Amino acid sequence: MVNPQQVSPTTDGRARPAGPRSHWRRWPWLLAGGLSLLLGVIGIVLPLLPTTPFVLLAAFCFARGSERCEAWLLAHPRFGPMVRQWRATRAIPLRAKQLAWGMMTVSSLISAWLMPVLPWLPALCCLCVGLWMWRLPTAIPVSAQTPAQSPAQSPAQTPAHTAALTPAQTSAAAPDPQSNSGKVSGTGPD
Repeated sequence: MVNPQQVSPTTDGRARPAGPRSHWRRWPWLLAGGLSLLLGVIGIVLPLLPTTPFVLLAAFCFARGSERCEAWLLAHPRFGPMVRQWRATRAIPLRAKQLAWGMMTVSSLISAWLMPVLPWLPALCCLCVGLWMWRLPTAIPVSAQTPAQSPAQSPAQTPAHTAALTPAQTSAAAPDPQSNSGKVSGTGPD
């Protein structure tokens, strides 16, 4: 028989044994989550460090190390929405992708100009991150959702094909700047 004082519940309802072994398993996750979050915060002001991947990594680590830290991160006004959206759709908004690509390009050019040794290394790292980000689906903004898809719906209620667009769908859905901007051909003087 298991002593109730030796078991602590988790958020998913499973029992996790309490005691010294669980502390040794939790501390590396807590340390990795704290370090990732610190790097993410530094990345806000330092262009070569991306904020979003480090915050997502911190959420991953906190989910395994501390329910309290995970709940704090999910409730955070700045980082919480980013983590919740990633968990719900596994997609990145187009505007965030564009901003990240722009910042990586600028910081790669600056570092190539300033670094005396291996000036191409930051550009190579940014290229890898940019390609990874391009392959991810693009999240549909709330304003572009149909009325049947209210933001109050849970991710389980929202159809998977409306949660995100692939890069090919994003380029196909983008308006062509060379088009006649809404004019129907043959309906009047040009």
